[in-house]
Amino acid sequence: MSKEVMIVTGAGQISLAIARRMGRGKKIILGDKSKENAAAIADILTKAGFDVEPVVMDMSDRASIQAMVEKAQSCGEVTAMVCGAGVSPSQAPIEVILKVDLYGTAVLMEEVGKVIARGGVGVVISSQSGHRMPALTPEQDRALAMKPTEELLSLDFLQPDKIRDTLHAYQLAKRCNEKRTMYEAVRWGERGARINDIAPGIIVTPLAIDEFNGPRGDFYKNMFAKCPAGRPGTADEVADVAELLMSERAQFITGATFLVDGGATASFYYGPLQP
Repeated sequence: MSKEVMIVTGAGQISLAIARRMGRGKKIILGDKSKENAAAIADILTKAGFDVEPVVMDMSDRASIQAMVEKAQSCGEVTAMVCGAGVSPSQAPIEVILKVDLYGTAVLMEEVGKVIARGGVGVVISSQSGHRMPALTPEQDRALAMKPTEELLSLDFLQPDKIRDTLHAYQLAKRCNEKRTMYEAVRWGERGARINDIAPGIIVTPLAIDEFNGPRGDFYKNMFAKCPAGRPGTADEVADVAELLMSERAQFITGATFLVDGGATASFYYGPLQP
């Protein structure tokens, strides 16, 4: 029997939390580069009553993304997408961060946007990090939003000699996610669908624990200690926002970015986290 289909990338805690909220009654195609991670999260969901099929998918490879989308289409009408895949500054070099978090996310939005059903909806998980670097020029922002996807990584300001370190690469990637979401919202809107971006702060996940124990661990611990919330967040708190954005209550919201960071960005500009 044909079902509505939800594409989820990134077999992590945030993707899991959103899938549990929004995947009821849908066929969930869960993509991750790690076969083991995809199988583990799929097992949790299956044992909770969800219909999940894990697939091995590489966010840095267009053909791999296309294959996942084709798989989803073979199961029914694609009505939802969650882009939760990515690598962190402590997990990968500059080139990989740009290829996965920047290019791959743009490709996923583009490919799903070609098939998303009327009334469909997507959420992209970016990061508060996109708000924590100096403003780009209007021309640079426009290029991140609108440059043909296969030309994105050739942009002058994304070349390795222009990028200070992996954190800077990550910030650029997340800025691109937000700008690209705005651009794709126009294209998705032509199909009667919506897409929005969620920019989480420090959320306790295995990825975040890698950061806590990495070279910037003290930086991250200081960040959540001095934000208004005074603590890191949980995946379920991100899912609370995703649930709203993917529901019928958010019909007038598309192309937007929602900070879910406990006020860390506010503190960075106007509080004790100021550089």
